[in-house]
Amino acid sequence: MSVLAIAHRAGNSLGGLHAANLLGADVIECDVHAHRGRLEVRHTKTAGPLPFLWDRWELRSAWAPRLGLAELLSADRGGTTFMLDLKGRRARTGLAVAAQLHELGHGLGPERPILACGRYWPAVDEVARLPYVRPVLSARTGVELRALHRRVRLRAPYGVSVHLSLLDPSVVASLREHVEVVMTWPINDAATLARALDVGANGIITDEPDVLAAVAGRRSG
Repeated sequence: MSVLAIAHRAGNSLGGLHAANLLGADVIECDVHAHRGRLEVRHTKTAGPLPFLWDRWELRSAWAPRLGLAELLSADRGGTTFMLDLKGRRARTGLAVAAQLHELGHGLGPERPILACGRYWPAVDEVARLPYVRPVLSARTGVELRALHRRVRLRAPYGVSVHLSLLDPSVVASLREHVEVVMTWPINDAATLARALDVGANGIITDEPDVLAAVAGRRSG
């Protein structure tokens, strides 16, 4: 298969979704949080009782409008393939996502799959019970990568998402014996793109429009 161009975080806003589709993204990733009975799409984190959302370089008012997963999926008119990155370490987040996908199920199916991704695999497994959901298991550390090798031998997911620092050609080849796609991140410049392709990754996760366009352009190059 060709290399997938995956737009990191682009699904966290309707503007980002539109821009990534214009650049030819194969997959648009968004971060899904279960918060107070609602599934929200955002990268920022809550701060307990404090009235703001935060990330390393960002502070936002907790009262600002927040995009919901249902709103994102309903707004899409381009047949986008979404990758839902499930945040937190609760299986019930996966259950809630599965319930909402089932409720919104029109337009979803084998011809328009949903990818469910995360470092907490039990949550991913819950969403993957739906027939049109493809599970992608993530690994950020060496401990997680060793567990991932054991897991794919027992029950292979559609794909894996592994931090670039953990990959070399032998690791990728071993994983590709069991899964269809080996994704990697963070790929945000030409040098890391070249390294990711050299080790054999066939899913490139990027925040940068230029890198996204370069990967998408390989399909017609």
